[in-house]
Amino acid sequence: MEIKRVFDILPKLKAIANKPDLIAGKENKVWIKYSTDDFIKKSDYVASALIDMGLKAGDVIAIMSNNRPEWNFVDYGAQKCGVVTAPIYPTINNEDLEFILNHCEAKAIFISDKNVYQKLLAIEERLPYLKSVISFNKQDSVPHFDEFIERGNNKLDLQLLQSIQDKIAENDLLTLLYTSGTTGFPKGVMISHKNLLSNVLACQNFAPFNTSWKALSFLPLNHVYERFLNTLYFYHGVSIYYAESIETIGDNCKEIHPQIFVAVPRIFEKVYEKITAAGEKLTGFKRKMFDWSVRLAEQYELEGKNGTLYELKRKILDKLVYAKWRTAIGGEIVCIVSGGAALNPRLERIFTCAGIRMLQGYGLTETCVVVAVNRLTKGDMMFGTVGLPVENIEVKIAEEDGEILMRGPSLMLGYYRNEEATRESIDADGWFHTGDVGTMVENKFLKITDRKKEIFKNSAGKYISPIQLENKLKESRFIEQCMVVGEGEKFVSALIVPNMVNFKDYCATTGINWVSNEHMLTSDELKKLINEHVKTINKVLAPFEQLKRCEIIKANWTVDGGEITPKLSLKRKIILAKHKEVVDKIFSVS
Repeated sequence: MEIKRVFDILPKLKAIANKPDLIAGKENKVWIKYSTDDFIKKSDYVASALIDMGLKAGDVIAIMSNNRPEWNFVDYGAQKCGVVTAPIYPTINNEDLEFILNHCEAKAIFISDKNVYQKLLAIEERLPYLKSVISFNKQDSVPHFDEFIERGNNKLDLQLLQSIQDKIAENDLLTLLYTSGTTGFPKGVMISHKNLLSNVLACQNFAPFNTSWKALSFLPLNHVYERFLNTLYFYHGVSIYYAESIETIGDNCKEIHPQIFVAVPRIFEKVYEKITAAGEKLTGFKRKMFDWSVRLAEQYELEGKNGTLYELKRKILDKLVYAKWRTAIGGEIVCIVSGGAALNPRLERIFTCAGIRMLQGYGLTETCVVVAVNRLTKGDMMFGTVGLPVENIEVKIAEEDGEILMRGPSLMLGYYRNEEATRESIDADGWFHTGDVGTMVENKFLKITDRKKEIFKNSAGKYISPIQLENKLKESRFIEQCMVVGEGEKFVSALIVPNMVNFKDYCATTGINWVSNEHMLTSDELKKLINEHVKTINKVLAPFEQLKRCEIIKANWTVDGGEITPKLSLKRKIILAKHKEVVDKIFSVS
């Protein structure tokens, strides 16, 4: 059967991967597994129940939940009856939640738990279109998902479902993905079946997928990145296990031994911080081997370019050190994929040297999702780049400002009920303006250099790329978050949120008395560690880029607090406003 709609993947799954653990989620510390047949039946029941509720093709329902098998049952069930899904982050603020539910006129919403329901209760009088709430977790006064499934089972009419599906075309709207931008209300990105499937087909061979594989999933399914990967996994019959939380990734990896997972750079940074923290506690021969392993890994080049002697050293260290790193993430990883933000090339080298192949990719919600990605095939990977553009799209660099432009079948239909924004982002020739600045390396690999809107000039008219400087700062395990400042000023500086957990570990191993987070935030030792790192960075920067008078601040930039987006991008204007006094202090002295 030709796959033209996303739900066409299900019959393919039945043929290639009729397995007992196609999807799994953890409940009360036990993995609850669903077979391929379970997935197909439950999606049928969801479709049947939605029809029984009076929903018809083109109507919209919302999903506001953590990652779990039920998320997919609802998603594919909605597809089967032509209902459009609008996924929403559970951490969203009430103002944006109200806007999205009313903007898309969602008729029903599937939620995860009591916390999400409380958000709905706070704005229920301002939600005229919302008629039904169904909860995946049991809670008083809210219909439970099991009841909804039973309703669908009782009303199931497969002939009716088939007749509806026969009318669904590949260019029909599949989902509305609301982007949480750094300013203003979210925009609803319209994604069709063809948009998503064209990208799945274009990326189907970037790794040697096999029906025996398991994938660990923990990035939000509400975002196009994980949604796309989950669709790709299903296409190949890869089992998906949903991690309990970001904090349990390590434990979950050891339990299920996955072959693949995807993450954003900050997660890889945290993994490496744990590795280095453990290494610093070693002594004697073990400490020497650890330090050697890091130095060697930082020099790693692909495809044996370092020579035979280097590879011999690497083989020795693999047995002594790197094998332990792989064991910590399950021991069977074939590759891990990074996206959502720029990945530090140093981390790429270190992990790849250790036998943990990292593939950096690039894309946007509007491009659904992958524009370029590194591959495992020989000659198709380069550190510091996001890889080769996928085969079925066009990519070019604008001559006037270096902006990356893209067009192809995975490009969105447009912004929902926002023709003006659509015209602003897609020009008359069909090129989507990504807002990212980049270049082509060796006329083959795409390299992202910055966000067009985030580059700023200092008082001398020199362009500053904040993201590149921030990535260098975050190479220190004592820096949790940071933001470079200095637009229109004589020099560049940064606001630095320290990693107090790592600093506390450092104090314990070096015999420094720990008083409290509050007290240690102003300690001379913390200032010394961060200032030394800044000095190291400055040695390789142009004079106008060098960081001066960086300030350590007490803060915790979160999605709930409004300082970062769910994709972990900085909301720079909000951060500047919240720390105005500190920024004014930095630049009060020339």
